[in-house]
Amino acid sequence: MWGNGKSGSGKPVAAITTLIAEGTVIRGDVQFDGGLHLDGIIEGSITAEGSEAVLTLSNKGRVHGKISTSNAVINGQVLGDIVAVQRLELAGDARVEGNVYYRVLEMAAGAQINGKMIYQGEAVRQLAGPEPVPAEA
Repeated sequence: MWGNGKSGSGKPVAAITTLIAEGTVIRGDVQFDGGLHLDGIIEGSITAEGSEAVLTLSNKGRVHGKISTSNAVINGQVLGDIVAVQRLELAGDARVEGNVYYRVLEMAAGAQINGKMIYQGEAVRQLAGPEPVPAEA
């Protein structure tokens, strides 16, 4: 998983700037910048601001809503879609009930997805909706 900023592997890293601890439940949408480490529960969407943002969901954490971020490490339960603009890592205890939109995907043995896995190039078109029909002249 991503570390504390020193990596020779080319993986993006971000310092944890926000921690939501085990036993904490947030009902509502969450926006963050930097690094968010989640051991608790969020019932709402999570949106990252900035291209270096990293969401880390521990094996204790749960999200009931959509996740939109540049980078994510998921090792807990997600009930909703995940949109990872740059990189998504699914660790062995990851359980996803929803579609996964990714550019780079790393998936460990044991991780589970109940939904579609869609490469980001295609995801952009699907999230934008159907292409408009040209008006007849």
